Amino acid sequence: MKIAIIGAHDVGKSTLAEELLANLPGYTLEMEPYYQLEAAGYEFSEIPTVDDFLEQFDYSVKLISKRQGNVIFDRCIIDILAYLHVIDPNKNIELLFETAQTLLARIDLLVFVPVEEPDLIPSHQVDLPKLRRLINNLLYDWIRDFDIEVVEVNGTLSNRIDQVLIKV
Repeated sequence: MKIAIIGAHDVGKSTLAEELLANLPGYTLEMEPYYQLEAAGYEFSEIPTVDDFLEQFDYSVKLISKRQGNVIFDRCIIDILAYLHVIDPNKNIELLFETAQTLLARIDLLVFVPVEEPDLIPSHQVDLPKLRRLINNLLYDWIRDFDIEVVEVNGTLSNRIDQVLIKV
């Protein structure tokens, strides 16, 4: 089974992914493309750019295309595409969106980690809070456009794990 965890930054995706890995024997974890690219030597801009997100999108496409078996993806092409669209709303992303739709058909379960109300993270601890909120709202709109099972998780980490495990 392929599980993709999506959401804006600072919502707990990586923490959830790591805990799911500990609770799902036989699964592997694909860390966020940003970190994999950074480890491979890609130099990201200090302020996120369209090119940075295009690089992450392409990398995510490769990860989803090549991975077999039971895997958890920490971040996925759809949230990367959301960042790209919010950063440059004038960029034509139609072909990228179609690519995302095609590849998401290979994902068995999409786990959406939204910004909760009230927000679990104090605003002074969040990087780029406006961007975070815009991404969250866009993902809410987009997840309905995909023919894939989506579980929206909330609450404590333990609650989130349980909500995913019920679906697995």
